[in-house]
Amino acid sequence: MTDHTPPPTDSAEPAVAAGDVRMVTALVRLRGAMQDVALPLDLPGVEERRADHRSMVDQLEDYVIPRVMTLDAPLLAVVGGSTGAGKSTLVNSLVGSTVTTSGVLRPTTRSPVLVHHPDDAHWFGQDRLLPDLHRVEHTTNDPDALQLVASESVPTGLAILDAPDVDSVEERNRTLAAQLLAAADLWLFVTSAARYADQVPWTFLKQAADRSTAVAVVLDRTAPEAVDTVATHLARMLSSRGLKDSPLFVVHEGRVDDDGLLPAGHVREVRAWLTMLAEDSGARSAVVKQTLDGAIRSITHHVHPLVEAASRQAEVAARLREESDRAYELSRSQAVSAVGDGTMLRGEVLARWQEFVGTGELLRSLENRVGWLRDRVVNAVKGKPQQAEKVTVAVESGLELLILEHAEQAAEHAHDAWREHAAGVGLLSQAGPDIGRASRDLRRRAERAVREWQSDVLELVKEEGAEKRSTARFLAFGVNGLSAALMVVVFSSTAGLTGAEVGIAGGSAVLGQKLLEAVFGDQAVRTLAHRAHAMLEQRITALLEVERRRYSELVDGLGLVDGAPEALRAAARRVDDVRFANAKGE
Repeated sequence: MTDHTPPPTDSAEPAVAAGDVRMVTALVRLRGAMQDVALPLDLPGVEERRADHRSMVDQLEDYVIPRVMTLDAPLLAVVGGSTGAGKSTLVNSLVGSTVTTSGVLRPTTRSPVLVHHPDDAHWFGQDRLLPDLHRVEHTTNDPDALQLVASESVPTGLAILDAPDVDSVEERNRTLAAQLLAAADLWLFVTSAARYADQVPWTFLKQAADRSTAVAVVLDRTAPEAVDTVATHLARMLSSRGLKDSPLFVVHEGRVDDDGLLPAGHVREVRAWLTMLAEDSGARSAVVKQTLDGAIRSITHHVHPLVEAASRQAEVAARLREESDRAYELSRSQAVSAVGDGTMLRGEVLARWQEFVGTGELLRSLENRVGWLRDRVVNAVKGKPQQAEKVTVAVESGLELLILEHAEQAAEHAHDAWREHAAGVGLLSQAGPDIGRASRDLRRRAERAVREWQSDVLELVKEEGAEKRSTARFLAFGVNGLSAALMVVVFSSTAGLTGAEVGIAGGSAVLGQKLLEAVFGDQAVRTLAHRAHAMLEQRITALLEVERRRYSELVDGLGLVDGAPEALRAAARRVDDVRFANAKGE
């Protein structure tokens, strides 16, 4: 059995003094920076970082910040251990009455029980230790409740908390046990001769050693003939795992009375040690300082891999966004180019336009030469109002198809690019099977956008011809005919088409321009064509932007905060700076 003096504290790194506003402020900012960090993407190793993240936030909120703000609060000894180790019996025996019960059937949902002296009740309000657990003063199995039991047999300055089994079959119990142990000033770890070598408890004890947490181990329910062998082996295991200074107590196997209590002599040594800690402010402070300093040091140490993981998340999210943005920008650029490079002057649009302007001597002459008088062009046009309307309908259909084709292309390219990344595959699965295609309502929105653009073109012609509506040339074509001609001109506005270019489409575009020039003049036509093209580009861009946002919103929904990794690194550095300054007495 080892010496039962309080565990030493590292004098080079003391806990902060009570009321140290700098440390409290630094820790609160660290918690805020940590809460801004998100790890939503399924990247290699992320599960471990997520667990670390949850654990650090919980320890800051459940223990570190409340403890720094209340260094004079009672020492909290959390009794934890394996299933069937006898934790509840030990707690009841230490207190001298039944204050906590173990589950008859396992796994049983457990509500933690905190036993304290009545004079210390004010230390355990909702705003202090474990703020997420609501306080009750009656027996319950609600794992979200903390049962508060006041007992005169517990000395002031000490509180004992009975936690669920660390190896419980029920996950909620295991999670709660880990949370409670992380909120302890002192771990009173209970094991038995049959369970002391189990792996799960040693995982927790390793965490305690890594954090420099104060630990005392109770070897419970041990037959007298096995004490020396088991205790010696257990002491060697503790020493080899960084816990050589942890007190080791033995509670012999004994008859439990009708109240579920062990004979008082069996727990006398443990009770005496706890009472000594409660009554000796220096010893109690040493335990608190050791655990608190270790917790702070461990948190800031583990921030660095968390920062790296968060930075990696931001990099992958940015790459996914860039790839989908690139796919949609390429399709947008191609669609806008197709609007003005003559692509639209084919098929149905060209056929309806030829019907409007006529296909006789005029068009045949356009294939060979470009010099003609405007009056000759005007006189050659045979169009009727209903034929101009057919041009408009054909344009509407052609533009809708062009927009849909490029939206489909963008969705397919963005989808394929994201599938190259495991994180992208995960996001795509959240979006559903249609994300790789254009939106189902795009056709309807494209129809509306094209019709609105055609209305815009009509208004441009009306505005420009406000002073020419009574002229013979204006009346010869009408607003609809001139609007159709302007659309044809827009469709060739970036193609460099000239009257010297061979081809029906080229000749048709030049004819449309000459018709407009005959009514409005050269400069006015250039201005009209530029404005109409800009309006169409704006509407195409808006349609594809809605499509693009289906991808960008998936990235936005990850909850990644710009600059969060850098802010977390800076916050952790600030905590270390304050800790070192306190160690030097600055």
